[in-house]
Amino acid sequence: MESKILPIAGDASFRTFYRFISNKSSKIIVFAKKEKYKNLIIYSAINKFLRANKILAPKLYAYNYPKGIIVIEDFGDLSFYKVLLKRKNKLVIYKKLVDLLIKIQKIKPKSKIKSINNRSHVMNKYSNKYLFKESDLFFDWYLPLLLSKKKVLNIKIKSEKILSKIYNKLNFSNSYFVHRDYHVHNLMKVDKKIGVIDSQDALIGNPAYDLVSLIDDVRIKTPTKLKNQIYSYYLKKTSKIYRINSQKFLEDFNILSVQRSLKIIGIFSRLFKRDKKKQYLTLIPYTWRLLKMRMNSEVFLELKKILDSNIPEKFRKKIILR
Repeated sequence: MESKILPIAGDASFRTFYRFISNKSSKIIVFAKKEKYKNLIIYSAINKFLRANKILAPKLYAYNYPKGIIVIEDFGDLSFYKVLLKRKNKLVIYKKLVDLLIKIQKIKPKSKIKSINNRSHVMNKYSNKYLFKESDLFFDWYLPLLLSKKKVLNIKIKSEKILSKIYNKLNFSNSYFVHRDYHVHNLMKVDKKIGVIDSQDALIGNPAYDLVSLIDDVRIKTPTKLKNQIYSYYLKKTSKIYRINSQKFLEDFNILSVQRSLKIIGIFSRLFKRDKKKQYLTLIPYTWRLLKMRMNSEVFLELKKILDSNIPEKFRKKIILR
């Protein structure tokens, strides 16, 4: 049988993907144009670590690091995003995804894991440094689309002081494996199992972070009722420490949701401005809706005030470029 290589739709990274089909079997070729270490070494290491802990992640078949290529297992094209689009009872599907998340959170994360070429990858902790680095994307890429440099700098300085107080209110320790993009586009239906992809950004962090990624997923609009049902199911099935301290866990969830939404608005703005990927701008209004929804407690009063006074509703509903 003749072999063929077919291009696959890419994502927001610097990678390109190809499906190599030969003898009725297929593999995925990943080519990293930039950030080779993250997209090849770290990705392979995290996948190997997950597989060793009985989580379905792509198996590594071959690699050529100098040329920026790895060949990995093919999980097909059926993401749980596609599965959910066809299902009326979405909660049933989300429960399975929550069950897998809880299984992942039972894994004891290692600070050092092995990768290709016998290299070791150090898994860092999700410190305030990381939280700031991510939320700063909002001020560095999104606000300049709307406001003058002087105004952006003023807002950033004030907001960082406020965010520092907010991040210091996080209750639970950074001691869990955090995928960082645990959402339905990165969860694949592989026969009757769930495959996890795109785990190269994984860190050791707060237990609420991946739950935020799943529930407040900016690429799929879900009603508040469903969001609350998924959240309640997680609390019911996870460690009782979170049920006993349910208010503290909810506070962490809201803080990390706000932080993640700021980050995502910044990333989408960067994809537009730097990478000429205009389609990501269409996702910003819904991200604003999530941000507004999660900023409904006293913790966010100062932050809400500064955002409301500088970014009118019309800018949130549609990007009006400066």
